[in-house]
Amino acid sequence: MNHGEFFVLGATHRTASLGTRERLSLKADAEQALAQVLAQLSGLEEFAVLNTCNRVEIYGVATEPATSRRVMAAFCARQGFAVEEFEKLALELSGLEGVRHLLEVAAGLDSQMLGENEIFGQVKKAYATAQARGSSGPVLNRIFQKTFQAAKQVRSQTAITAGLVSVANVAVDLAGKVFGDLASARVLMLGAGEIGLKSGRAFRSRGPKSLGVASRRLEHAQEVAAELEATALPFAHAMTQLAEFDVVVCSTSAPETIVSPAHVQAAMQARQGRPLFFIDVALPRDVDAGVAAIENVFLYNLDDLARIATENRTAREAEIVKCKEILQHRAHALWTQVDQLLAGANEPRTEAAPGLRRCPVASLMSQPV
Repeated sequence: MNHGEFFVLGATHRTASLGTRERLSLKADAEQALAQVLAQLSGLEEFAVLNTCNRVEIYGVATEPATSRRVMAAFCARQGFAVEEFEKLALELSGLEGVRHLLEVAAGLDSQMLGENEIFGQVKKAYATAQARGSSGPVLNRIFQKTFQAAKQVRSQTAITAGLVSVANVAVDLAGKVFGDLASARVLMLGAGEIGLKSGRAFRSRGPKSLGVASRRLEHAQEVAAELEATALPFAHAMTQLAEFDVVVCSTSAPETIVSPAHVQAAMQARQGRPLFFIDVALPRDVDAGVAAIENVFLYNLDDLARIATENRTAREAEIVKCKEILQHRAHALWTQVDQLLAGANEPRTEAAPGLRRCPVASLMSQPV
């Protein structure tokens, strides 16, 4: 190969079920371990990993044939996932198509919830992580920086984000349909991460009777509770006192389910038939699927929320053509520059950090799109 290649490899909600995405999802330690392996992979000059509830994608710059196949093998080995099985659902793109894909992801066009806002921040975080570990270089720097500009243009010049387009807002709207006025509802946020905080803000805006926050780290729950004007609860107390709540939003980073049918059966006996509503936005899921079979218990996961959100797509779908026109123009202009950067990808390497390689810096970095 005498010319570098930009590629995208991964799996998304379009090709993989929620259960499969749970198996492919990378926890922080697993992503770090994978990055260490990828840093030593022959022919892989740059890489960034985007890992969300809807996708796990590796963006890379290769200078040898079959590099993306080696990346696939390394990822599958890390996750204990058969390569043959992954090939059936894998997203594999390169060149212009890969650039266009990233632009559409960051702009919210490739999300389960069309126009969602969270993905933009997740893409920025993935790029920042790549920078921090030294695995981004001239090509990915150019691509991601211009991606952010394009996504901002789409969001400011179109109505793609109109309506209920976040997990938090859809969850609150769904709870309102089940309980009616949420002013009498007692809400528990089980998990105090970013999604938990956003969901808490959305519920707080509806004025629930009470709002509680529980986390395995009580101090973390206290921080989030202070912002939400809520009550912080010890995690163990929240799990044994589920009967006290009407709505439970689960968003922990636990590696396996934490809410079992036994927990919920006990809660329902104390509730004397009053409904209990679970919204599980965690990946892997926090709530055992068997909970849904319990009478007067409502359980919704990420895929359920996405199906509900499709009912709110009509107004935004009219904006898709406009969005894609903007991104098409930007993708072609960006690819022209990246293609020239890649032409120099086989020049002698410069070590950015131990084991992490970067392409040589090119003067094209200063050119506008």
